Amino acid sequence: MSNLQIGLAIAGGVLLAGVVAHSAWTSRKNAPRQAQPDTNAGSAYAGEGTEPILVSSTFDAERFPLPVVARRPVMDSLIDVIATIALDPPNTAVSGDAALAAMPSTRRAGSKPFAIEGYNLALQVWETPVAGQRYGGFQAGVQLANRSGALNEIEYSEFVVKTQAFADAINATPEFPEMMEEVARARELDLFAGAHDAQLGFTIRARNASWSPGYLQQNAARLGFVAGAIPGRMVMPASTDGLPPVLVLTFDSQAALADDPTQTAIREVALHLDVAQVDRAERAFVRMREAAMGLAQAMDGVVTDDNGQALVPATMDVIGSELEGLYDTLEQRDLAAGSPLARRLFS
Repeated sequence: MSNLQIGLAIAGGVLLAGVVAHSAWTSRKNAPRQAQPDTNAGSAYAGEGTEPILVSSTFDAERFPLPVVARRPVMDSLIDVIATIALDPPNTAVSGDAALAAMPSTRRAGSKPFAIEGYNLALQVWETPVAGQRYGGFQAGVQLANRSGALNEIEYSEFVVKTQAFADAINATPEFPEMMEEVARARELDLFAGAHDAQLGFTIRARNASWSPGYLQQNAARLGFVAGAIPGRMVMPASTDGLPPVLVLTFDSQAALADDPTQTAIREVALHLDVAQVDRAERAFVRMREAAMGLAQAMDGVVTDDNGQALVPATMDVIGSELEGLYDTLEQRDLAAGSPLARRLFS
């Protein structure tokens, strides 16, 4: 072999090695970032906490009894049409078992929640009927408005039919408010709700390398998020058990369900706040802002709005100021954010 051939062979080998090295470097650069072992003993991992759900088949009620929840009326004239149901003859009582047997099969009138409450003679409170109790009267209600819109005439008529059927079954007489007045009240409430319904969304987008689900979950867990009940969802729980989460973080569910999640690439995640569902005391927007910036910094991302425009601190300051005014308005209307009435109306 001549010197020329040897030189060409060496040059070719060097070139091939360079190509292979560049390919490996590019592959590593573009591969999704992976979760790393965390040496901090107090760190929260995505698998250590989950969105709370109760699986009744595995719940040991004797070892872990459920807390006693104070019974309280569901209906409120502020957001409900309420029909009284008087027993025939007066001063009689109906058992909770009979009331439950007479309940309609569905708890909705069109798109609006429908409910029946009885006056518990022993406890002297209005409540959803319970077996083994006795009731001296009933009332039925249908919600005036929700995110599906205002109660309309057809839904009101369905409410009347359901209530009348229940009353007939327990030998009682219902008395209904005037339909057109209630429908007008529903439209007014719907206009107010539509003008004060705030649902905020931030998007965190990768600047360069994408993220694996594990990498995203690890970084989100360090900020207080726990795994959600469905794939591709993490939540920041409320400070009180049983209430809606303060924040919801979502990403591609297919990536979370992949056979090998380490090889799936996520380039953006969405952070959501449903303002009316969360108590003002939770400081939800402040925490949303901190979480978004924390994730962006930790994962080399950028915070944007739904249109892809980067959100700067000045813009977030304006949003925060406007939210304070919204909270004040809801409270003045007796619909404070996070209250049972607000959660019902804005749902």
